[in-house]
Amino acid sequence: MEAPLQTEMVELVPNGKHLEGLLPVGMPTTGNERMEDSRRSCVEGKSFLQKSPSKEPHFTDFEGKTSFGMSVFNLSNAIMGSGILGLAYAMANTGIILFLFLLTAVALLSSYSIHLLLKSSGIVGIRAYEQLGYRAFGTPGKLAAALAITLQNIGAMSSYLYIIKSELPLVIQTFLNLEEQTSDWYMNGNYLVILVSSTIILPLALMRQLGYLGYSSGFSLSCMVFFLIAVIYKKFQVPCPLPSNLTNGTGNFSHVEVMEEKAHLQAELDAAALCTPSYFTLNSQTAYTIPIMAFAFVCHPEVLPIYTELKDPSKKKMQHISNLSIAVMYVMYFLAALFGYLTFYDRVESELLHTYNKVDSFDVLILCVRVAVLTAVTLTVPIVLFPVRRAIQQMLFQNQEFSWLRHVIIATGLLTCINLLVIFAPNILGIFGIIGATSAPCLIFIFPAIFYFRIIPTEKEPARSTPKILALCFAVVGFLLMTMSLSFIIIDWVSGTSRHGGNH
Repeated sequence: MEAPLQTEMVELVPNGKHLEGLLPVGMPTTGNERMEDSRRSCVEGKSFLQKSPSKEPHFTDFEGKTSFGMSVFNLSNAIMGSGILGLAYAMANTGIILFLFLLTAVALLSSYSIHLLLKSSGIVGIRAYEQLGYRAFGTPGKLAAALAITLQNIGAMSSYLYIIKSELPLVIQTFLNLEEQTSDWYMNGNYLVILVSSTIILPLALMRQLGYLGYSSGFSLSCMVFFLIAVIYKKFQVPCPLPSNLTNGTGNFSHVEVMEEKAHLQAELDAAALCTPSYFTLNSQTAYTIPIMAFAFVCHPEVLPIYTELKDPSKKKMQHISNLSIAVMYVMYFLAALFGYLTFYDRVESELLHTYNKVDSFDVLILCVRVAVLTAVTLTVPIVLFPVRRAIQQMLFQNQEFSWLRHVIIATGLLTCINLLVIFAPNILGIFGIIGATSAPCLIFIFPAIFYFRIIPTEKEPARSTPKILALCFAVVGFLLMTMSLSFIIIDWVSGTSRHGGNH
C-alpha cells in the first residue's frame, strides 16, 4: 500500500500540540480523511489517558498530568528487566573492558534511537509507535510495528512470570525453613504465578492512566536498588574461591573449619587463578551475551505513551527524561554486573541469584533480595502490558470508542495466555529467544530509523543529508545485529550445546 502523503503534516507548537485555527472549516475530502486518521490514532490513548474537555480529541491534545520525576520512574522501570540478573554472567564471558564498551555503545544507540522517534512524532503530531508506522508505510507499517511490540512485550512479561514461578517457591521454602520443597499448593510455582497475576498484576493492569503506575514504578526501582546494594555488600562477604564443601547449597561458613587440609591447600593454590578478573574475553559463550547486551535498554514502545502523559510536554524535555532514565539504568547495570562478577568470577551462573545458593541458601540478605526482585518484576508487568494492549487496539479496534469491557477483556486475556505459556510450555523460552532476536532489533534500531527517513520531509532534510544517512546506517546495524543473533540461536539449536539460552 502506498504510504500516506507527507503533505498532511501540520504546524506544531513547541510542546507538540496542534496550533488551533490553522485548518479552515471547509476542507477537501482528502483533508477530512487525514483529520480522521489523526482522530483514529488516539483510540488507545483514550483508554488510559484523560483528554482535555475543552479541546477536540487529537492524540496530542491530551492534558498531561505526569511529572518529570514520575516519567523517569516509569521509563526506567520499562528499561529494567530480568536481564539484570544475567549481566554478571555476560561480563564473565566478555571481560570487564569489552562489557563496558558494549554497554556504553548500546546506551548511546538507544538514546539516539529515542531521538529519532521523538523527532518523527513531533513532525506529524503523533505519539503512538504504530501510527508512526502508518504514516511511514501505511497499514503494513502499522501492523509490523504492532506485531513487533506485541511479540517483544509478551516475551518480556513471560520472562518476568517465569522468575515468579521459579523464585517465589524458594522464598516460601526459606521462610518456612524447609530443607526440601513439599507438595503443598503454596510450594507449587504454577499456583503461585496464577495467584500473583490475579491479585496484584491484573488490578494494576486495569488502570486507565499509565501515570498512576509511577508510584509502583518508583517502589519497583527501589527494590532493584536494594538488589544492587546487596550484590555490592556480598562481594566483600563471600570468600574467593568458594570452599568446595559449600557448593552443595546447604552449608555455611562454619564448615570451612572441617575442610580437609589437602583441599584447603589446593584451594589456596588455585585462588590466584580462580579469583583474577578478566578484562577481555572471547569464548564459545560470548556469542550468547551479545543479544543480552543489545536488548538491555528496550523501552521504545513505552516512550511515546509516557511522552503523551507528560505535563507540559516537549521533545527536549522528553529526551532529557529518556537520557536520565538510560543513565540511571546504565550505572545500575554496570555495578550489578561488576560486583556480581567480582564475587564469583568464572563460576557465576547465568542467573546471579542462583549462584548465591553455593554459599548459603538460607542467607537472610539473599532472601530479602529475592523478595525485592520478585516485587520489582511483578510491578513491571502492568507497565509492559500497556503497549501490548494499545497495539491490539490499533490492530483490531481502531475506530471504536473506549469500552471498559473491552479494556478488561484484553488485559485478562493477555495475562491468561501468558500464564498458560509459563505453566504448560517449559521449553517456551527457546521460542522467546527467536522473538527477542527479531522484534527487539526492529523496535530499537530498524523501525525508528526507517520511520524517520520516510516521515521527515525531503524539503527539510534531503535524502542524502547527514541525519538521514546516519539513520539508514543505524537501520543497517540493527539488521546485522538481528541476523547475527538469529544465526547464534540457530547454530545453538543445531548443535544442541546451549546451556543458557533459556534464561534470557
